[in-house]
Amino acid sequence: MYNIVAASFGEIFLKGKNRGSFEHKLIEQTRFALKEFKDLTIYKDLGKIFIETKNEEDMDGIIEKTRKIFGIVNISPSVKTDKDPEIIIEKAVKLFGYLKEKQDIKTFKVKTKRGDKNFPIKSMDFSAEVGGRILAAFNDVTVDVHNPDVEICIDIKKSCYISSEIIKTVGGMPIGSCGRALLLLSGGIDSPVAGYMIAKRGVEINALYFHTYPFTSERANEKVKQLKEILEEYCGKIKLFSINILEIHKAIREFCREEETTILARRFMMRIAEKIAKENKMEMLITGESLGQVASQTMKSMTVIENAIEMPILKPLIGMDKTEIIDRAREIGTFETSILPYDDCCSVFAPSHPLINPKLDSILRSESKLNVEELVESVYSTLEIL
Repeated sequence: MYNIVAASFGEIFLKGKNRGSFEHKLIEQTRFALKEFKDLTIYKDLGKIFIETKNEEDMDGIIEKTRKIFGIVNISPSVKTDKDPEIIIEKAVKLFGYLKEKQDIKTFKVKTKRGDKNFPIKSMDFSAEVGGRILAAFNDVTVDVHNPDVEICIDIKKSCYISSEIIKTVGGMPIGSCGRALLLLSGGIDSPVAGYMIAKRGVEINALYFHTYPFTSERANEKVKQLKEILEEYCGKIKLFSINILEIHKAIREFCREEETTILARRFMMRIAEKIAKENKMEMLITGESLGQVASQTMKSMTVIENAIEMPILKPLIGMDKTEIIDRAREIGTFETSILPYDDCCSVFAPSHPLINPKLDSILRSESKLNVEELVESVYSTLEIL
């Protein structure tokens, strides 16, 4: 029945003279998200994006994909028609009959919006005319303007769009409208959620995965790739960098105290992440830290770790508890993949009694036993794009 999806903007309406660039990015993002569907036309008409298909059987899939596009606040499956009043009425009655076959409808309402003020019939008059024709065609329904079972919406722009449902979507800002950042993607529950939340604010994200092969398995790599692919349904195309930091862990184990391992390793990770971000014109890092969740996420630990770099770090989960994070992971579809039992480099080399209140001068003394720059360059040579 439906041949087009009408998508409403969210915060883009607030962008004033910059609104055009935001709309352009949103249309680009929509094309990427729906690239698997053939015979699509995507265009803008008086403040909305429209996704028109020649294949009505694709409509469910198009709706599901469009619901995940950042920058769209709601969508309506619609019937597109010419602006001939008689054709609009005919299509509206037909849509009402289609809906009545699928659900028990006793009451209805018709609402008309005239974006095109040249349409010859005023909105309220046209709603009344359409309602009268529906009543004539279906003698077991009545009009209820306050609490109807179904509302037929007629939106008259350059073309006419008839719908009956508003589906809430993820909202946010179009990807790429607010800069670029590098996500430290561990394979756990938290970091994919952190990437999702920052991308929702219009940030184009790429990701960095640290491993210690052969101490971490190829299955752990595949797990991270799966998480990247799930995130791409929301975030657009993600470049996934991978680096083997086994040599760094070996050096830390040989020259430093065991309880310092996590803090020292995280400082190296931050240096490497900053280097990749700068070389690829990314402005910030993203981590999945939640205050107090593990030893490296106490205030003192984070202060000491972040002392190693100058680049700002975005931490969208910092005030969330684990239950909230898990709920969000389930909502976006990453949870089941995140809990697959494949070790990451942090868990493989985690000390039995990690520091929770490290002192910077003590960490710097330990770090002075290592050739930091040489180690960073050595593991940097293992950089891959998965």
